[in-house]
Amino acid sequence: MRPQIIFFDAVGTLFGVRGSVGQIYGQFAQAAGLDIDAQDLDRAFIQSFKAAPRAAFSGASSKDLATLEYQWWQAIAHQSFSKVGAASELSDFDKFFRPLFDYFAQADPWVVYPEVSQGLSQLKALGIELAIISNFDSRLHAVLEALELSQWFTSVTISTHVGSAKPEPSIFESALAKHGYSPQDAWHVGDSWSEDYEGAIAAGLKGIWLNRREDSNSFTQPTIPEIHDLAALSSILDA
Repeated sequence: MRPQIIFFDAVGTLFGVRGSVGQIYGQFAQAAGLDIDAQDLDRAFIQSFKAAPRAAFSGASSKDLATLEYQWWQAIAHQSFSKVGAASELSDFDKFFRPLFDYFAQADPWVVYPEVSQGLSQLKALGIELAIISNFDSRLHAVLEALELSQWFTSVTISTHVGSAKPEPSIFESALAKHGYSPQDAWHVGDSWSEDYEGAIAAGLKGIWLNRREDSNSFTQPTIPEIHDLAALSSILDA
């Protein structure tokens, strides 16, 4: 059966970082007078990001949300620069980090994957509702606008806003509740095996793994819905 609604992850699914986070961090560091290897910064960021708690602030009030989001990313950035021995050279880290944080709310650091607009257009033409479930933060709304993607989606559910993050079932439940659909009516597409595919399955949705890098993983099986770009969704819909 065709779904009534398809949810999409955002970063890594609809758009990705232009170059790498390490390169962008390195450019800002260079402007501050520091010469840091971008690959070293990238490795440090990935390690720090993976070690951080998920971006969800259960029980937080809406007035505190922007501060909590900023502090969450600032801690990851500080840890990243600490790992390459550079944090101590940035005496006022908050002054350094604020423009870096704001930069990622713009279009410049992001690139929309080439098949995304066509793929979304095809789904809309079939009468399927489209929405987003993301473990990003409030800047996602500005990014979607800047990348001219917001027009496709009737809702955007963000982990920091609902107090839970993928793969927790509650974030999927929050997204479904906005539309009045049951899990059986919905698919979720994303590039993370654990957060998107397994998270969706655990919440009762059909999960589609977007394996853009065409990784070969021992945990996959031939029966698992897997695509390598969004244009391939039509083949699953027609199956």
